[in-house]
Amino acid sequence: MGIRFRRIVGAALAAVCLAGAAQPSLAAERKDFKIAWSIYVGWVPWEYAKQSGILKKWADKYGIKIDVVQINDYVESINQFTAGKFDGVTLTNGDALTIPAAGGVDSTALILGDYSNGNDAVILKTGKTLADIKGQKVNLVELSVSHYLLARGLEDIKMSEKDITIVNTSDADMIAAAATPDVTAVVTWNPLVSEILAMPGTTKVFDSSQIPMEITDMTLVNTKTLKDNPKFGKALVGAWYETMAVMRADSPAGVKARADMAKMSGTTPESFDAQLKTTKMYWEPKDGVAFARDPALVKAMERVRQFSFDHGLFGQGAKSVDDVGISLPGGVVLGSAKNVKLRFDDSFMSMAADGKL
Repeated sequence: MGIRFRRIVGAALAAVCLAGAAQPSLAAERKDFKIAWSIYVGWVPWEYAKQSGILKKWADKYGIKIDVVQINDYVESINQFTAGKFDGVTLTNGDALTIPAAGGVDSTALILGDYSNGNDAVILKTGKTLADIKGQKVNLVELSVSHYLLARGLEDIKMSEKDITIVNTSDADMIAAAATPDVTAVVTWNPLVSEILAMPGTTKVFDSSQIPMEITDMTLVNTKTLKDNPKFGKALVGAWYETMAVMRADSPAGVKARADMAKMSGTTPESFDAQLKTTKMYWEPKDGVAFARDPALVKAMERVRQFSFDHGLFGQGAKSVDDVGISLPGGVVLGSAKNVKLRFDDSFMSMAADGKL
């Protein structure tokens, strides 16, 4: 999979900053929409929804068309959404905040699909506890969800990034790096975690199950597009939860659906099922609503926004952690109420839960 929770600088930063200018003028009524997704256990259901006809069924119900497009480069998918080339994208809460929101694009978390519940991990070759990482070089994708996970783990044991040395390593190179004797500590995500833990002498010392809700995977849509075209939101949510019902079923149809998704992900059914076990899926709309309204999500976003600001992920012009506003259900706003750019909206999931789609 691609890099989750990463802010890109340089040319991509320029693209993000110009996003407002790149946004097309949106007519009040549109018929065609596009969603970008990249490979991850919690996002591949969109491709299944497309190939199975579930997405078309719901789009037809509302008289619209929705295309789902796989983008091999995760960050590029977010940059394209930010630039207005897609109406929605699959991503983590951290990336939603630091790329489109920080880039000035008002976006809405329409579907809260899951949170990482062990898919992301800190792995050591020398040492059996996280405290043993002190003084070591740690290979990870810098400014990614792995970086965030490590920072949170260190915080819990009263250590900091000053106690280790980060070695920026591409996810594509992580397996090869972990296999070399010079590399003694890595932080990464599944399916790479499973492959590295299969190597002799490796120990998982911290994982995302210890920071529940802080690494959340969602489907994000442009707020203006959603407001102007509520049928788009209804069709997406309806298709998603019908797909979830098929995916979770303990039946031949469910087994086949998960096997199909594994193939779409480029992995085996066994690996896909293993990844599901370390992912807290919100199978039903009522679960997504409960998550959106959980005070723990507010605390999680507080931690994420502080990490993002501290690491310069709001951009060079950001003067305060409060520069970018985040709204959550119940009238909760983190940061600037005058500059809300990331919205957690449970209204469409609520409609699904109440059978009103």
